[in-house]
Amino acid sequence: MLIDDVKIKVKAGRGGRGAVAFNNTKMGLGPTGADGGKGGDVYLEGVSDLSALIQFRYKKELAATNGENGKTRLNDGSDGDDLILKVPIGTVAHNLSKNEDYEIVSIGQRLLVVKGGRGGKGNYKFRSSVNTSPTEFQAGLPGEECELRLELKLIADVGFIGLPNVGKSSLLNELTNAKSKVANYSFTTLDPNLGVYYELILADIPGLIEGASEGKGLGVKFLRHIERTKTLFYLISAESAEPAKDYQVVKNELAAYNKELLAKPEYVFLSKSDLLTEKELKEKIKAFREINKEIIPISIIDDESIKQVEKILREIIKQKY
Repeated sequence: MLIDDVKIKVKAGRGGRGAVAFNNTKMGLGPTGADGGKGGDVYLEGVSDLSALIQFRYKKELAATNGENGKTRLNDGSDGDDLILKVPIGTVAHNLSKNEDYEIVSIGQRLLVVKGGRGGKGNYKFRSSVNTSPTEFQAGLPGEECELRLELKLIADVGFIGLPNVGKSSLLNELTNAKSKVANYSFTTLDPNLGVYYELILADIPGLIEGASEGKGLGVKFLRHIERTKTLFYLISAESAEPAKDYQVVKNELAAYNKELLAKPEYVFLSKSDLLTEKELKEKIKAFREINKEIIPISIIDDESIKQVEKILREIIKQKY
């Protein structure tokens, strides 16, 4: 199960309290209370594991450790340990407390979310010529805290999109070593599946239906994953009575969600083309030409058509450099 949208509360550590202490050694009297340690910070760190947000499914409140209290003999308290939360690259962190947004876009990227509190001063810091035996000290400051909404938006080079049961998962499995679930019914894919074709990340986005942008079917749950996908592969089933209409349904849902998605480079494929006669295939290709679109017939059991897809993918690889 992919967790791609979750709310958590994070709290940085409190600073340690300053100490009040005195040296009782003869000829060495005076204050020796040391400072408290700083509270731990909370960071987000990008990782490649898309399932990393599952750790927050039940654990909703997380905190860094507090700074250690100051000690005697001028020994400062230790700083609290930082809390580093691993999140998938492509995660948008919405700080609901400050109304700010941050993005994690690369592996190893660290983002400071909340700062730990400063440690308090011990009585040694309050000594003076007129106060040789101070008893003043400072308590440590509290750490910052906030509520975060972590929203995963996949970063993929190519996204496979289309209505349910059009062969997206089958094509991903054919091109990569992905093992996506395949079956002849709607919504086989309930979570995005990823595969790698040489340097390209390919994403199988769960099927859209008419009205998805309004919450129907799987709703907008996966439309956001298309936002960061660089190139779109539209898959239209050859089994459809009106494939051109199916294409337009998907385009309309993208436009209703975010019109900028329509500006992405796109390729259109007529999947399961082996199910058609040569005459039927020509008629469906002609229907697309009437709306000024070229459609490429493909079938996972036809090596030549898969080679056409691979040729397009190789061209996309060249464009990366």
